[in-house]
Amino acid sequence: MHEQINFAIEVLGTISFSMSGSFAAMQKRLDPFGVLIIAFVTSVGGGTVRDLLLDIPVFWMHDLLMCGLILATSIFSMVFKSIEKNFKVTLFIFDSFGLGLFTIIGVQKGLNVDIHPLICIGLGTITGCFGGIIRDILLNRIPLIFRKEIYASACIIGGSIFLLLTTFTNLSYTIIQIFTILLIVSIRTLAVKYHWQMPKFYGYENNSEM
Repeated sequence: MHEQINFAIEVLGTISFSMSGSFAAMQKRLDPFGVLIIAFVTSVGGGTVRDLLLDIPVFWMHDLLMCGLILATSIFSMVFKSIEKNFKVTLFIFDSFGLGLFTIIGVQKGLNVDIHPLICIGLGTITGCFGGIIRDILLNRIPLIFRKEIYASACIIGGSIFLLLTTFTNLSYTIIQIFTILLIVSIRTLAVKYHWQMPKFYGYENNSEM
C-alpha cells in the first residue's frame, strides 16, 4: 500500500513540475524542444541532485515511465496553452503542488537510507526546490528560492511537520503524507496572497554590492 501511495505521489509530482516547467518555458516563447528540455530539468533536477548526494542510482535513468510521462505532459501543456492564457496562475498552481509532492518524496528517500532526520529535511528541500532553480537559471530568471517569496521555507516547515507526525503520532502514514503536502501548498499560497516574506537584513536605499 505504501509503495502504491509513494508511486502516486512521485507521478503527481512529476506531472506538476513538468507542467510548471512547460508553462515557464512557454512564457519565454521557447520552441517545442526548449519546452521539453525545461520541463525535463524541472521535473528531475531536484531528484537527480538528491540521488547523487545519497550515492544511489539516479531514479529517472532506470525508469522510462517517468521520462515518457514528462514527454506526454509537455505535449499536453503545449496543446493546453491554446485554451489557458493565464500562464502565471497556471505556473504557480503546478509549481506549488510539485513543491509539496517532491518535498515529501525527498524526506522519505532520506529516511529509507537511515539518514539523520535533519538531513532528511534538507534532502526534501533539495528535491522540491532544485528543479525550479535549474529551470529559472536556464530561463535567465532569478530563482524563486533566492527571491522574497516563501519557497524553501515551506519545504522546511512541511518536512519538519512530516517527521514530527510520523514520530510522535499514530496517524495513518497516508494521512500524514497528504496533510503535509497540502500544508506546503497552503503555506506557499498564503505567502503569495498575503505577501509573507522572510525578514531582510538590509535596507532598500543602497542597492550597491558590498
